[in-house]
Amino acid sequence: MITLARVDADTGWFGLLRSPRRVDHVRLQELQIRISRGVGSSNEDRKHGGSNESEPKPRIIMGEIVADGTLLEILPKTGAKPPLRFDIYKLKLDSVGVQQPMRYHAQLRNAKPPGLIRAEGEFGPWHARDPGKTPVTGEYRFSDADLGVFHGIRGRLSSTGKFYGPLEKLEVSGQTETPNFTVTAGEHPMDLRTTFSATVDGTDGDTYLHPVTAKFGNTTVVAQGKIEGTPGVHGKTVSLYATVRDGDLADILRIGLKSDPPPMTGRISFHAKIQIPPGEQDIISKLRLDGAFDITAGKLTSSKLERKVSELSERGRGNAEGNGTSDVASDFRGKFKLDEGTLTLTSLTFHVPGATIRLDGTYGILTEALNFHGTATMEAKLSEMTTGIRSFLLKALDPIFHKDKVGTVIPIHIGGTRRDPSFGLDLK
Repeated sequence: MITLARVDADTGWFGLLRSPRRVDHVRLQELQIRISRGVGSSNEDRKHGGSNESEPKPRIIMGEIVADGTLLEILPKTGAKPPLRFDIYKLKLDSVGVQQPMRYHAQLRNAKPPGLIRAEGEFGPWHARDPGKTPVTGEYRFSDADLGVFHGIRGRLSSTGKFYGPLEKLEVSGQTETPNFTVTAGEHPMDLRTTFSATVDGTDGDTYLHPVTAKFGNTTVVAQGKIEGTPGVHGKTVSLYATVRDGDLADILRIGLKSDPPPMTGRISFHAKIQIPPGEQDIISKLRLDGAFDITAGKLTSSKLERKVSELSERGRGNAEGNGTSDVASDFRGKFKLDEGTLTLTSLTFHVPGATIRLDGTYGILTEALNFHGTATMEAKLSEMTTGIRSFLLKALDPIFHKDKVGTVIPIHIGGTRRDPSFGLDLK
């Protein structure tokens, strides 16, 4: 359970004559502690209910222990999960005894993301039969954590918080700040702040979030879920359910799109299941989403596309002279899935006064390729959308495109790329 290279201790004569004896200072070099879980299942343990009631009274108390360079390794219940390792490069324990809590001051270098953790509080009394039931309280500060080790994002995270409970079920609350947080698919830095409460299994690192509130720009995301390991798989899987109510659409688009300004502004509400499996791929490539969204008062930032939308609205209402000068806002709603960098949209509805477009298709987050098929439904008849001889000739087609008691229903296709989209009739 414990190995070490060297022990140095010093105390006074009075400390040696006391009962229990007291050692003022102890220094441990190359201390390594390995804890096995699930050792409390024997008959003897069940007899005592897993408590420390039968522990002998201490014969010695240590005033201060310094154990810089300590390795703490907690072995899982089964060999399917890797052990949880803590490299503690500075550690000081005060008032160390068998049946009493000890005060600790620790500094750890976190492996991923790399950063410095400072923690202090009380630990114990030690639960020898089942270490996971050992009580812990404290406060922590996690500083300058480099998120660049996760492919696809950048930023320097800092966090502060408090925790309490048994080691196997720590209740943690705190906040984080990440100035200039960037998703490389979008390349738009933003200040990201979160507050959270969570339950952490300190024996294997699995974390259960309830909830996390993240704020960036003028948008707030509320999420809950878990960060959990899978037996036989290296790393942990993030599984969340996230919601946004009346968020800023531009904030959301800046996360994954490089265009500046973003292609659309407006207000957005959505809910989504989010899953990020372990692995070294770029986060956009392995991110999985499944949800639905609703956009109100949407405005395209491209003046060319905005004129097209305005013209669509005017002609859809029977204004054959429409030239795209009216000011119209668009509403969108639909369902979406993201998998391996491809966004699939279903039941996508785009509405402006006089016209409604319904589409299904895909958009490549990295390639920006568009491939959508659907219908454009206009209030006006086909012949009412133009003038002169064309209007006269199109009267013959009005019955073909007149469906469901509306003016016109036209099958359409959208292709090309975000920068150079193509629009046309879907003749098939």
